[in-house]
Amino acid sequence: MDRHDSMRRKLVLGAAGVVAACAVPSGRERSPQWQAKQFHNQPAQSHQQQFLVDLWEQVRKETDGRLAVVVYPQNSNIPGSDPAALDMLQSGELEFFTLMGGILGRKVPVAEIQGLPFAFTSHVQVHRVNDGALGEYLGRECVAKGIYRFQYGLLENGFRHISMVERPVRTADDLRGVKIRVPDGNMFRDLFASLEAQPVTVNIRDLYDALKARRVDAQENPLVITEVNKLYEVTRYISITNHMWSGFNLLANLKFWEGLPSDVQDVVQRNVKKYVAEQRAYTDNLNRELETTLAARGMVFNTADVTTFRQKLGGGFYQRWKGQLGATAWSLLEEQVGRLG
Repeated sequence: MDRHDSMRRKLVLGAAGVVAACAVPSGRERSPQWQAKQFHNQPAQSHQQQFLVDLWEQVRKETDGRLAVVVYPQNSNIPGSDPAALDMLQSGELEFFTLMGGILGRKVPVAEIQGLPFAFTSHVQVHRVNDGALGEYLGRECVAKGIYRFQYGLLENGFRHISMVERPVRTADDLRGVKIRVPDGNMFRDLFASLEAQPVTVNIRDLYDALKARRVDAQENPLVITEVNKLYEVTRYISITNHMWSGFNLLANLKFWEGLPSDVQDVVQRNVKKYVAEQRAYTDNLNRELETTLAARGMVFNTADVTTFRQKLGGGFYQRWKGQLGATAWSLLEEQVGRLG
């Protein structure tokens, strides 16, 4: 059995079991010197949960129980979800959190560059850029806001596509007037407003109900989100657009992180790099397999003409965002992906 098959079996565990597994020390270990919480916004049976549980379990073992971190799926169901959890992280009420750049941009505006439309062409390119100089720059910007960003801690979510309740998206004109759910990020709203859709912000854990009740007509996400949140039950058409990439930055409260001794930090850094690399490979593979899986569930796929998206965005969208993100981040990205806009 390979690592991917083993992980699929683990992902069927319930939330209570995986949280408990991260919280119980063995008799040989000392009592935790540092206890912490890790939030993420996906269900327990997701492409984040088990990797985070395994990461912190290994850290607990290698630190002889000194650092104990409990993982909470769906942000422990706190009101306000990601934005509220981000506030908690910054204030020190929460120690660890994973979050996409589009929402991290509420505190660190330049982080929205991770989701710049049509900037990236492959999973490999995304991580080369974010593990390099651009990622280091984002890390410095996070520190200025009291947040520590792990340089090799960008978990995979994937390229985003549009799924609709009633019909496919073939060209950009098919989005005119469509109420489409977007995360609470400025670039998401600007992108779909520029495409003449009506962006509606809905927290991920409320998305299923919003689609079912037809408060929105569509949503856009990587295929893995459609799978783990069972959105295939409330949408029918998936249009392949690859319009943005998104992933989850592993973050820590800066004060908590700097309060850990260097040997504990080293253990965490080493295991973050290991388990995040495994999560990236697993999720990339899963996203590629899911077109077949979701088609078998009754979803209808088509490939949209994204040249019509680019034509509607024109140069104005990119110039506007270059001004907002700043010349430094923009040039670091263009050095790796070529001219944008």
